Amino acid sequence: MTMSPSVPDPDRPPPAFLALDRWTWREIAHLLVNLPMAIAGFVYAILVIAVGVGLSVTVIGLPVLVAGLRGARVLGRVERGRARSLLGVRIEEPSPLPSGRQEGGVFPWLWSGLKDPVGWRSLLYAFVRLPWGVLTSAVTLVSLIVLWPVLPFIVRGLTAADRAMVRGLLPPSDELERRIAELESDRGVVVDTAAADLRRIERDLHDGAQARLVALAMGLGLAKEKLTDDPEAAARMVDEAHGEIKVALQELRDLARGIHPAVLTDRGLDAALSAIASRCTVPVNVSVDLPGRPAEAIEGIAYFTVSELLQNVSKHSGARSASVEVWRASDRLLIKVTDDGSGGARMGGGSGMAGLAERLGAVDGLFVLDSPVGGPTAVTAELPWRDRAPAGSRAS
Repeated sequence: MTMSPSVPDPDRPPPAFLALDRWTWREIAHLLVNLPMAIAGFVYAILVIAVGVGLSVTVIGLPVLVAGLRGARVLGRVERGRARSLLGVRIEEPSPLPSGRQEGGVFPWLWSGLKDPVGWRSLLYAFVRLPWGVLTSAVTLVSLIVLWPVLPFIVRGLTAADRAMVRGLLPPSDELERRIAELESDRGVVVDTAAADLRRIERDLHDGAQARLVALAMGLGLAKEKLTDDPEAAARMVDEAHGEIKVALQELRDLARGIHPAVLTDRGLDAALSAIASRCTVPVNVSVDLPGRPAEAIEGIAYFTVSELLQNVSKHSGARSASVEVWRASDRLLIKVTDDGSGGARMGGGSGMAGLAERLGAVDGLFVLDSPVGGPTAVTAELPWRDRAPAGSRAS
């Protein structure tokens, strides 16, 4: 007996089978529910258009129409959920409309609601579905009784039209709308990353330099007390304090380097990456070919990306050599880090690769890992190129 796939392809209807599998039954359920949903949507669309447009000459007409369009968005969300659960069609949810307070008043809120393409298309979807709902429900009921041998093929054809309607009328408004949704998600990643960095800096200060400086202050206080009674002991304690100061200063330098190294600010990526490479446990060849310096934020992300990757090379790769290449291609900054180690690196292997990919994605970057078992490993990172602002404009 031929078995159907367990999961349908959301972009292509699954093949029909003579046997009524569970996906065919889901499609049958979708078609039977079409009629009550179409009646409810049609009545709602008629009321919104009649009341909103009819009262548009009065003060309350436009607010009623805007409220109706926002309600149509809810109907669209319900229909997308029904298509997702019963037809396997996955449509991205559009970005929510801002509230009146976010828009800055009633009139901007009215204007954004009136020009909302998602609301209008959802209302159009509800309006045109009535005849289709009547047709599909009637054909499905008749086929269940007298045409059941070919029912799967009939159902598949009808739901193909349903899938086309959902994809055509209920997706986000356009590429800009989808881009806004992506940026909202990326903003969450940026906020989480910044919070994690702040917690790391606070922890390093509290557990490292701060604790060492507190102990140093206590030691100097004891040395002060012994200065007259036991000068030799006081001298030893001052000598120990001097050593502690050197260690604390080194910890503060390391912490500052982790925030933003001075060499990157003063001399750019070439010198900063060479400094990272000199601290790596394997020989690293650095090649930077840039026509100028990118924006500070892009330059910082590029620096910390290479720093993290070279730390992975030192700790996990078992490599004998590595290389770092940085260059500009059109409006993109490209980074390639390779090593001749044992390979086998994975995005979720606890090596920080997933975190790097999220950080790059948050600024419209890309992260590609190629690390077959046995090596070599090549990581390519791509960032948008933005020109560096002049010093005068930054100062102002």
